[in-house]
Amino acid sequence: MKKIYTVIAGLLLTASVFAQAPEKMSYQAVVRDASNSLTTNQAVGMQISILQTTATGTAVYVETQTPTTNANGLVSLEIGTGTVVSGDFTTIDWANDTYFIKTETDPTGGTNYTITGTSQLMSVPYALHAATADSIVGGVTSAGAHYVGELFGGGIVFYVYNNGANGLIASLDDLDGGSGVAWSATQSVTVPNGALDMTDGVANTAAIVAQDATTGYAATLCNVYTGGGFSDWYLPSNRELYLLASQDILIDQILDNDGNGSTNGFSQEYIAPTYGRYWSSTENNSGTAWHCSFSFGHSSGINKGDTYRVRAVRAF
Repeated sequence: MKKIYTVIAGLLLTASVFAQAPEKMSYQAVVRDASNSLTTNQAVGMQISILQTTATGTAVYVETQTPTTNANGLVSLEIGTGTVVSGDFTTIDWANDTYFIKTETDPTGGTNYTITGTSQLMSVPYALHAATADSIVGGVTSAGAHYVGELFGGGIVFYVYNNGANGLIASLDDLDGGSGVAWSATQSVTVPNGALDMTDGVANTAAIVAQDATTGYAATLCNVYTGGGFSDWYLPSNRELYLLASQDILIDQILDNDGNGSTNGFSQEYIAPTYGRYWSSTENNSGTAWHCSFSFGHSSGINKGDTYRVRAVRAF
């Protein structure tokens, strides 16, 4: 039996957040067989449901599609463009509840759905709501609500909470120069003050720099970064990096089409030297730290001496 890893690689708004609410968004996942090999160039049947409030809540929208995986086992589809089973995607009230995406898959391309996965939609609903708010209050900025994909605070917003009042910003470029850097100059000793926090990248970064402030490594690159005139950038925690990875397609589209003539999206392809991997500030043990693969959407501990990509974040 084949299985699908339904970690969301990206949710892409396909209408401007300054206009009407988007009528579709893109979803990607990697399909692997029971031996963990990629399922490539093969049609798969999928039923997609948007669930309200909980992971077992009421389905407010259901559709079916039959996408084909690519040579990397990646399946891509646009939610809102499939064969509608029930509901109306354009009328979902993203602002007033929590939503989950449930995928049911038949790896043979039919409708015998034997594989099920459910993931919470994180900050995307806020971006969807921000578009709607523009027509209600005369503009998102005037309402004080920030949104995912907004160029703000020296970078680009990738997570929001408190109805858009607070959130997290990613730097506009990777800081490693394209070839990757090691996690730290000290690679076999546990960080003395502790950098094990899965959510607090600020504290982790401070502890790493206190242990060894040698320039040119993941945490120190972020610590000295002053993009946009701000000096409070840091290396994201494992959880913060996961939130960033969940928005990589949306952010790529905006940054690669922002009119500045540069391509400054994320490294997502599984190619040398960095293989689409980014460092977090969360230590795993004396010799390894957590990273996130933007190619496959998974996170694990890896040798501190390996060279991977770095993108700074800051809070607002």
